[in-house]
Amino acid sequence: MTFRKRLDRAYAQARVVPFNDDTRIVLFSDCHRGDNSFADDFANNRNIYFHALKHYYNEGFLYFELGDGDELWENVHFDAIFEAHKNVYELLRKFHLEKRLFMIWGNHDMVYKDPAYVEKHLSSYFEPIDGRDKALFEGIRYEEGIRLRHEHTGQELFLCHGHQADWWNYTYWRWSRLLVRVLWKPLQVVGIADPTSPAKNYKELIRIEKRIKKWILENEMRVTVAGHTHRPRFPEPGEIPFFNDGSCVHPRSITGLEIEGGRISLIKWQIATTEEGVLKVVRLLLEGPENLSDYAKA
Repeated sequence: MTFRKRLDRAYAQARVVPFNDDTRIVLFSDCHRGDNSFADDFANNRNIYFHALKHYYNEGFLYFELGDGDELWENVHFDAIFEAHKNVYELLRKFHLEKRLFMIWGNHDMVYKDPAYVEKHLSSYFEPIDGRDKALFEGIRYEEGIRLRHEHTGQELFLCHGHQADWWNYTYWRWSRLLVRVLWKPLQVVGIADPTSPAKNYKELIRIEKRIKKWILENEMRVTVAGHTHRPRFPEPGEIPFFNDGSCVHPRSITGLEIEGGRISLIKWQIATTEEGVLKVVRLLLEGPENLSDYAKA
């Protein structure tokens, strides 16, 4: 199956989520939440991420995670990830209970494409203090794609992970997972990067982005938001409308996209030092805001 057919299928089967100019949305991807070991890239930014997530919860945002939220290539079981970052999942559960949590699976958590797997592993967790199972993400749905559709204008934003344009990490993801567990995870601890990852292979990153942009052009400039490559993208109106929210495993920072008041922005959360020498987590505006209507089809 070609990358075009994979993207076409993801779009055709995508869940439609309505929104309007009063809706507040944040999009993150590629958190790669791990087990807090030396190979856990998320561990370095977990305090930044938790602070940002708490901000978005308190401000009434809908939370969209565009794949690779959990690192299930390096880690065999979700339980170890949950225990390492329990406070994060407890906060995500609050989003879920208020129907403000929308999840997409990527290549590193592709097992979530199976509803039975999701129900078995994510519905509940064992709480040793109480000695019993407690509810976690009961009834949660993972999608391959989501179409945000404006209630008044009908404009759509297609959300996916983006690995549909990466044949090796989509079709042969089980082989990639095996290589990561056996070979690249131990090497990552000593600083050797996985060359099969587009986030760490610039030539592959460019190739994947070109494929997605080609698909957008072939589909009447369809506004598309993805992750996977970890490289933030924020096009100007009139350019090919391909957005990328970046990742949550940048060195000492995380990036994402916000949609608020019918406008879209690229943002960054990082630790900054005040003049008094106090460390604090701050939000920085990198690009935008731009009116979504400016990306509408001509």
